[in-house]
Amino acid sequence: MEKQKNAVGRRKEAVTRVFLSKGEGAITVNGKDYKVYFPLVYLQNQVEAPLKTVEASDKFNVVVNATGGGVKGQAEATKLGIARALLEVSADYRPALKAAGLLKRDPRAVERKKPGRKKARKSFQFSKR
Repeated sequence: MEKQKNAVGRRKEAVTRVFLSKGEGAITVNGKDYKVYFPLVYLQNQVEAPLKTVEASDKFNVVVNATGGGVKGQAEATKLGIARALLEVSADYRPALKAAGLLKRDPRAVERKKPGRKKARKSFQFSKR
């Protein structure tokens, strides 16, 4: 049996471990079908994007372990993880994935809270008297 390929995807506080193996196109996230785990269509599209880009939707089975963050962060982390795992399978996929912008990790994260402020930038209400 061919060895499965794995990769890690991250976004905000979400981390996903992606395991890619030859198969018929099943995507499982934390033991559930991805359409159940990500009920919103645009999140399902995020997860499918790398496989559709390289036209390999029905060639691989994907198993994902997702932790941390919210549903959107996990979906976007899964997208990056699948793209990275596809690179492990074949370097020929790189130009298509790179052109679609699927190999870049989104660096945006929540800004830390500052002392003397209510949140990161919001101040307490000012009162002159």
